[in-house]
Amino acid sequence: MRVIILAGGLGTRLAEETDVRPKPMVEIGGRPILWHILRHYHRYGARRFTIALGYRGEFIKRFFVEYAGLMGNLSINLSTGAVNRCGHSPEDWQIELVDTGIATNTGGRIRRLATWLGRETFQLTYGDGLSDIDLDALMRFHRRMGKTVTLTAVRPPARYGGLVFDGDCVANFTEKPQAGEGWINGGFMVCEPRVLDYLDGDESSLEHEVLERLAAEGELAAYRHAGFWQCMDTLRDKRLLERLWDDGDAPWAPPAEVFDAVRRVA
Repeated sequence: MRVIILAGGLGTRLAEETDVRPKPMVEIGGRPILWHILRHYHRYGARRFTIALGYRGEFIKRFFVEYAGLMGNLSINLSTGAVNRCGHSPEDWQIELVDTGIATNTGGRIRRLATWLGRETFQLTYGDGLSDIDLDALMRFHRRMGKTVTLTAVRPPARYGGLVFDGDCVANFTEKPQAGEGWINGGFMVCEPRVLDYLDGDESSLEHEVLERLAAEGELAAYRHAGFWQCMDTLRDKRLLERLWDDGDAPWAPPAEVFDAVRRVA
């Protein structure tokens, strides 16, 4: 099944990083967050990815061209300049990098991908959020519900840590817990091709027009995910994800995978 990644936004709230590169290229553990997202889908069998580019899309193109050329072993004949690749990349991904416009809205970006989507069910997410969501369970839920779109509902992490009381004394501090109430759209969506009929043009907003209309028509399902989810909106978010990765405690990636990725980067 094809996976669509929306990776064209400006990322203004992370301006410290996105002044020079698009947000999906901001690195966690020496790899762009986009790479982490693709790896998560790959663990559940995804092979075909279409990435909707916009702001500084050339950075994403350059990364994957260089990544493909440098993975595996190289044999170089210095006298002729011939370079031969030996071995292959561990990721058997087919990636389409599609320019969808600088100012195009989220719904408009999907509409511009209609030629690539055909009339098949596809998965869709944003290029700045990580999760340990079970994508197989998400797909089973979508099939059971039979709606046009299923989104993943998550509880946003609280901004501050919590206090544990012992009477009137503080007994302990807790890490930032998930919010005690409220659910938000965490991405990781499954869409039927008829969702394209809800997209009008480049100005179309997936969140404020398409999903709201689907909800009003009873065609939007919500898969509740109570596990790990973290969006990288701010520098604080990036540092949190970096710490989890550096500690070998990245919920979105198995520990062995973290070790292997760190070793290859080094």
